[in-house]
Amino acid sequence: MSKLGTLGARLHRGEIGYDFVGKRKLWYGISILITITAIVGLAVRGLNMGIEFQGGAVFTTEKTSISVSQAETYAEEASGHDAIVQKLGNGGLRIQIAGIDTGKSDQIKQELAKDLKVDAEKINADLVGPSWGDQVANKAWQGLAIFLVLVVIYLAIAFEWRMAVAALVALIHDITITVGVYALVGFEVTPGTVIGLLTILGYSLYDTVVVFDSLKEQTKDITKQTRWTYSEIADRSINGTLVRSINTTVVALLPVGGLLFIGGGVLGAGMLNDISLSLFVGLAAGAYSSIFIATPLVADLKEREPQMKALRKRVLAKRAAAAAKGESLEAPVVDERYDDEDREDDDATPAVVGPRAQRAQPSSRGRGRGRPSGKRR
Repeated sequence: MSKLGTLGARLHRGEIGYDFVGKRKLWYGISILITITAIVGLAVRGLNMGIEFQGGAVFTTEKTSISVSQAETYAEEASGHDAIVQKLGNGGLRIQIAGIDTGKSDQIKQELAKDLKVDAEKINADLVGPSWGDQVANKAWQGLAIFLVLVVIYLAIAFEWRMAVAALVALIHDITITVGVYALVGFEVTPGTVIGLLTILGYSLYDTVVVFDSLKEQTKDITKQTRWTYSEIADRSINGTLVRSINTTVVALLPVGGLLFIGGGVLGAGMLNDISLSLFVGLAAGAYSSIFIATPLVADLKEREPQMKALRKRVLAKRAAAAAKGESLEAPVVDERYDDEDREDDDATPAVVGPRAQRAQPSSRGRGRGRPSGKRR
């Protein structure tokens, strides 16, 4: 078995673990710092919205010897607006000019043809009006809002409202960081960016639901034992699914990283950056939030309940009594479910959270006594 597999098995059995919930204030502080940085970047630099959202024109030319920097200068002089120029595989140019009046596209086209020394009839112009761009932006926001509402409703029904709230906070955290990175980097926001954003929210939610499902299973009848507090069981749930979350995230990040760094950086396919950056940042942020934000936040909310407060008092009182007697209440590393002898009125065998283990059946007393063959006569 590989070292990672061995580590995952030991985490799942509870032999080792990291106190994620106990250090939640540290994770909250890191997340708040990152979120504030993203918000400041968004407020200062803003988003570089594509023409699909603010209107404009895209001019595609045939093969030309004009460089990208020269083409940008010609396009900005002809339109009076900032231009984005990309070199195409056939040697042509893709010139994107946002915020221009579509009625002036013919004039800009003629000037570009003269500056770039190409035939004006061989320049293809795709126009997007500002009203259509506003519609696209509104539809994007509506889609995001509908997605978040459906997620909250589903989690509230399948689990409970506290988990729904924690998942919503984690998703907003992921969205804010991803949008902030787009503002700081200056990548163009296109419909591909929106698609990537919605995709990474699904990945983030997947990791969160995996931990929540384990937590829900392990906290059944939690008040009938005095071995663990809710926060400690939440820690066990995170540790038990930690390696799975890391594996799925790394496997997803590898191809996305190839799109971003090789496709967009090395090969110069800038259009891949629109979706790959949102996927890369969102996947990483989603894995972080599911472990360090969502589950600790659920534990915080649950520990405010009267039943959980009473359970914590009983657990701490029992541990204090055991410490006074010089006894240890360290949990065994086997996975058992609450059994009859594990109830809070029986201190001999503390309850352990986990799936039920098979019990050895007692042998029949007196079977074959006095008979070598063990058979009845």
